[in-house]
Amino acid sequence: MRRIKVINEPTELVPMLRALDTTVKRQVFQEVTNDWNTAEQIEEKYGEEGKDALLFFEKMKLVETMWQSREDNTQEKAYHTYYISFYINTSAPVTEISDILAAAVMDDKEFNKLETKIFKLVGEDGMFIGDISEQEDLSSTFLKALVKRSTKLEYRGHRIEKSKDD
Repeated sequence: MRRIKVINEPTELVPMLRALDTTVKRQVFQEVTNDWNTAEQIEEKYGEEGKDALLFFEKMKLVETMWQSREDNTQEKAYHTYYISFYINTSAPVTEISDILAAAVMDDKEFNKLETKIFKLVGEDGMFIGDISEQEDLSSTFLKALVKRSTKLEYRGHRIEKSKDD
């Protein structure tokens, strides 16, 4: 079934912009568009960066998964693209768009520093986005965009929490 990803929330632009921002991500995305691939197959061909790209796609819900049987009677997860196109229908004030784009194009080193800081702040129970915004003097839109970029954090309701995988 061919699906179209509808983007109505401006911060949803961040994962879309980050999904294909490197050569390896583009190549891995093409691989899983053409056929079902396992993480092992992707890692063999593209290394750790390829495997990380696949995990990023999974968190961003850009790939679907299914379990495949191996020759040794064990199961492994295979990945395939979920969407064939994007439909963008959103609007936001210029200040919010600038926050969203800043989070999307932020240098990896700077992003990792902020992500680590927020990860420590939310602890095991999570934290309200307003509290983090106030404490760190960051706009809530910028924080949401950072979380959309992160594979370690999730936005649930009005809270930022650690991803269940971490």
